[in-house]
Amino acid sequence: MIHKQFEIMNKSTMGMNPSALATGVGESARSGRFRHNLLAINLTSALAIAAVSNAAFGAESAPAKSDMKVSGVWQFEAARTTAEPEHTSKLKNSVDLNLAGKFSDNVKWKLGGRLSYDAVFDVNNFYPAAVEDDQRTEALALENYLDISQGDWDFRLGRQHIVWGEVVGLFFADVVSAKDMREFVLPEFNRLRIPQWATRAEYSKEDFHAEVIWIPYMTYDNIGKPGGEFYPYPPAAAGLGYAINNEVIPKKDASNSAYGLRLSYLWEGWDMAAFIYRSVDAAPVFSREILPTPTPTLVYTPEHRKIRQAGVTLAKDLGEMVAKAEIIYTGDREYTVTRLADSDGLVKQNTVDYVFGVEIPLFEDSRLVTQLFGRHVFHHDTDTLFDKDENGVILSWSTKFDAWEPQILVLSSVNRTDWLAQPRVTWNFARNWQAAFGADIFGGEPTGYFGRFDDKDRVYTEMRYTF
Repeated sequence: MIHKQFEIMNKSTMGMNPSALATGVGESARSGRFRHNLLAINLTSALAIAAVSNAAFGAESAPAKSDMKVSGVWQFEAARTTAEPEHTSKLKNSVDLNLAGKFSDNVKWKLGGRLSYDAVFDVNNFYPAAVEDDQRTEALALENYLDISQGDWDFRLGRQHIVWGEVVGLFFADVVSAKDMREFVLPEFNRLRIPQWATRAEYSKEDFHAEVIWIPYMTYDNIGKPGGEFYPYPPAAAGLGYAINNEVIPKKDASNSAYGLRLSYLWEGWDMAAFIYRSVDAAPVFSREILPTPTPTLVYTPEHRKIRQAGVTLAKDLGEMVAKAEIIYTGDREYTVTRLADSDGLVKQNTVDYVFGVEIPLFEDSRLVTQLFGRHVFHHDTDTLFDKDENGVILSWSTKFDAWEPQILVLSSVNRTDWLAQPRVTWNFARNWQAAFGADIFGGEPTGYFGRFDDKDRVYTEMRYTF
């Protein structure tokens, strides 16, 4: 979430070997376990082949009356961290499978899931056992919902994406979605978002649209385990021990449900929307206690606290250009403070986050997106890890020629030397097939939002088949 965008880490945690924060590293290269994991890889590949074959050939044998559609994605991702210590950091196969159909013209359904396996834990012992257990295999429910339409009303019941804002590079008005933050904000947003189990009612009349949501049992951000490549370590302190407890997930009861309202209107080319949203924060905060014996130790616990948010979004076509703006107020969110006298190491701060951007076509199949973003903190606590006013810039350039699509995304703070550059080339080499080659390069101070990952620079490649 955007509240993480200016939280910065204490320098003393930046160079820690992941194994120093967990007890024991699994011997994943042992022969018996290795054969078991190879079987899992083959099973994942077999599922991908079966899904692709069904999509390619099953339609011809299906009854003509069937309205069910099968779609999905097989993707392989490999990454190597180039900073010391250099290591392979990802060898991941994943399959997304989606089924969609309808019971009638007014009642439709969708089922979706993802199965993934990361073989990086078979080729090195770099990560702690907790990270290995968390990331080796995964089964994730994607969108699973029932759509019901009646006149001007539409209802969606089930697990679904609810995207209230979308700009390039970072999250601002997209406050409802949970995120998989185990790779920071590096993956494509459509793969980084995690759906919520929600009830959504929408009313549309001419240029007016209203949307009400209720999330009875929230899904929270996945930050992974300590020792993970991009785990968001809270600050350490010189001379004190350091430990992180397991994450505390709120109870699934009515008091921890989320609800929101969004109204939008299209007027003379202006797409305007306003929303309010009350929830338990999908992103955790790290509460802190200091244990005095035998050695004074900072003990952090990831927890989720209640917040309230309100925002507006604007979009307007300006000839061939598109302008966008998002402004979000967040109340009662808690942030880390460095003073050890604070009882839990957290303080509430009310903030306004904002982003203004314009998309400019340069020439055929080429575009430039420029965005200015920032945050203002009301009644700023000077012991927090960010300034009262933070500002930054996002630049994105992309073009296309023949089957190649080069692009580069640069995100940078204005307040300090702190930046991320993401060059990437996509090659659409066959129908439904694409390959990508790129890099994620961090720079800046060890206490910066991006600079804290200066030892996580990586190069990567992807292969994807869409069916």
